[in-house]
Amino acid sequence: MPLVRIDLLPGRSPDQITAIADAVHDAIVDVYGIPPRDRFQVINELPAGRIIAQDAGLGFERSGGVVMIQIFTQRGRTDGAKQALYARIASGLEAVGVAGEDVFIGYVENGPQDWSFGFGVAQYVTGELTVPSAAAQAG
Repeated sequence: MPLVRIDLLPGRSPDQITAIADAVHDAIVDVYGIPPRDRFQVINELPAGRIIAQDAGLGFERSGGVVMIQIFTQRGRTDGAKQALYARIASGLEAVGVAGEDVFIGYVENGPQDWSFGFGVAQYVTGELTVPSAAAQAG
């Protein structure tokens, strides 16, 4: 049930953008064990100059092919599971032509009360959806 936002610069074909979105989703499915149709992604192509991604002092250069990924999901996953997810996303993106130095991931956690899947209702709170167990979230 993660909500994923992917921001990238123009210049990729629709097929390349789909491959990037698929690689990120496949990583989440593989590492966290979520159902394949539990897919919520927002993909934005921003004009040149609207994504600024330096190296945070790590000493490497990014190309014009940077992909910024924000993952919003429920809290409870281990640091190890998160590290495994980051690695799986990077390898999946490398397979579709995105260099490792061009992958930036921000991870934001929240609780079940912070989600509404439609109709203005927090379905985890009302019981319409079952809150993922801590074991399932540990990935």
